[in-house]
Amino acid sequence: MAIAKAERLMNLALCLLGTRRPLSKRELRGSIEAYVEAFGPATAAARSDDAFNRMFERDKDDLRELGLVIETVEGLDGDTGYLARRDSNRLPPVALDAEEAAALGLAAKVWQQARLAGAASGALQKLRAAGMPLAEDAYEGHSALEPRIPVHESSFEPLMLACRDRRPVTFAYRKATAARPETRHVEPWTLECWRGHWYLAGWDRDRLAERVFRLSRITGRVRSRAAAFTAPVPDHVTVRETVESWAGETATRTARIRLRAGSGYPLRARALSTRSAGDGWDELEIPYGHGLDAWLVEFGPDVVVLEPGELRADVVDRLRAVAKG
Repeated sequence: MAIAKAERLMNLALCLLGTRRPLSKRELRGSIEAYVEAFGPATAAARSDDAFNRMFERDKDDLRELGLVIETVEGLDGDTGYLARRDSNRLPPVALDAEEAAALGLAAKVWQQARLAGAASGALQKLRAAGMPLAEDAYEGHSALEPRIPVHESSFEPLMLACRDRRPVTFAYRKATAARPETRHVEPWTLECWRGHWYLAGWDRDRLAERVFRLSRITGRVRSRAAAFTAPVPDHVTVRETVESWAGETATRTARIRLRAGSGYPLRARALSTRSAGDGWDELEIPYGHGLDAWLVEFGPDVVVLEPGELRADVVDRLRAVAKG
């Protein structure tokens, strides 16, 4: 959200919360600095009335979406009045047991490298001031065991904000089998971390289908713009299940591969069996499912598929496509 809009919404909320009687649009227009600067006082030319009414209605809807209860009072000297009663907008006391407070404390420590770090730190301070136990208090002596989710990709923060604000994005994306990146136009839904990598799920406008993108394959700058989504956002997005199917996690068969010694640790972690094949190579038996060929291509010359033949052919085709690009 732009700083100017956030400040305008904050001033409107404070004005509605601070009044003891309903305020009309005319009074709000003459009281809030952003409205005065944009449209002049209430006695200004009528040509700005429509623009002000549209902005005011949007601002009011945004505040309600954020949870502010705004009452509408009719018959205020012929005008409609607005106010936000404090008792209607007061949150109940937060009560957490030791385990819940500890879980929140641990969760707050996860965010160390993104914009959420400041908000998480502030939340912990408020919990501590309220006398609630935190993770470090409940597990004193085990501070070395701290969860962290790595966020190395520069695309994480703009995508996180775009998901929050429901804004379409554009970025250059290089698939595992492509030599060069291509531009993607996406309506972002959610971000999820799986096995140390961040993934974005959203609606691909060019392909008119749901897609999942690995952030480490996004090149260049992520650009966003204020526009409406064209596809509905599902209640539940199966990011992890989609990535698992790519990596063959839902496999019902097995494959034999040859892997260069000292490489391919993710493959070794999933191997059903491993034996030395000599000459600096190991032979592994791994689960085989949809998408395994695309994953094996990422290891380049360190992997040779032995069987089944169909998997070997798929990997060779993908490598040839990269070579031609």
